[in-house]
Amino acid sequence: MTLPVPTMPKPPVAVVGLGQLGGSLAAALVAAGREVSGWDVDPAARDAAAARGVRTTRELGGVVVLAVPLPAMADALDGLDVDPAATVTDLGSVKIPVLASVGAALGDRFVGGHPMAGTERSGHGATDPGLFHGARWALCLEPGTDLRRWLRVAEVALDAGAEVVPVTAAEHDDAVAAVSHVPHLLAAALAAAAGEAGALALALAAGSFRDGTRVIGSDPALVTAMVEGNAGPTAAALARVRAQLDRPWPDLVATGHEVRTAIAGRRQVRVPLDRAALLALGRTGGAVTQRLAAFVEGWVPDR
Repeated sequence: MTLPVPTMPKPPVAVVGLGQLGGSLAAALVAAGREVSGWDVDPAARDAAAARGVRTTRELGGVVVLAVPLPAMADALDGLDVDPAATVTDLGSVKIPVLASVGAALGDRFVGGHPMAGTERSGHGATDPGLFHGARWALCLEPGTDLRRWLRVAEVALDAGAEVVPVTAAEHDDAVAAVSHVPHLLAAALAAAAGEAGALALALAAGSFRDGTRVIGSDPALVTAMVEGNAGPTAAALARVRAQLDRPWPDLVATGHEVRTAIAGRRQVRVPLDRAALLALGRTGGAVTQRLAAFVEGWVPDR
C-alpha cells in the first residue's frame, strides 16, 4: 500500500452542512490555504460561507465532510454529486451508529471523526475559524479503515488546528459518554432542580451554576439525539456518576478535586504509520500533532 506523503498536493475539501461546526471548519481551512467548497440546504448558510471564501456547490470531491445533525447523517449526500473516489468523513458526536449507516454504505471510503469542539450555540451565525485550535479530534481506525484515507482526513483536522486522537468507534463512544454526554444530562438535571428550588435560587445563581449548566443551553433536539444515539455507554457512565454521589461527601470532593487538578506534562513521540501503533497512542491519552513521511509526530501524557 502506497501512502500519501506530505509533499503530495492535498485534495480539496467539501463540507456538507455549514452551521457552527461545518462553517467553522470551512473557514479554518480557507485560512490555512486549502481549497474548500461546501453545501447547505439553508441559502443563508451558503451565503455566509461564500462570504468567507467557500465555493458553494453540489459537486463534491476530495475529502467530503458531513457536518450535519446525527438524524440527518445517513441522507446527507442525497441529491449531491459526489466523486466516487472521494473520501468521506463526519463530525458526529456518536460513532457506532454512523459507522453502521454511512460506513456500511461507503465501505472503506468512510473514516469516522469527531472534533471535541463546539459551544451551546448553533447555526452559521456561530461560525468561528479558531474553534478547532488545540482541540482533540477523534478519528476512527477500524480494522477495515483505509490508512491512506485516514491520513488524508487527519491532514484536514491538523490544518484546522486540531490534534488527532486515533480511536475505534467503540472506544470513542465509551469515552465521550463519560466526558460529554453525561455532562449534558447532569447540566439538565442541575437546571431542572434549580428551577424547582424557585425564583430566589435562580436569582442567586452565579458562576458555578452558569458553568455547570452551560451546555444544556444547546438545542434540545440535538442533545436528545446525541444521548439516545449512544444510550448504552451513556447509561453506564451515568451509573458510575450515581455511584460516586453515594460516597461520603468529603471523599467524593477530595477524589474529584484530585482528578480535575492533576497536572500531566507532555512527552513528544514519533509513531509509525501503523494501525496498532496509532491506536496505542490514542489509548495512552496522546494525540498526533504533525504528519511526516513515514511517521506522525505527537505526544503522550508524562505523568
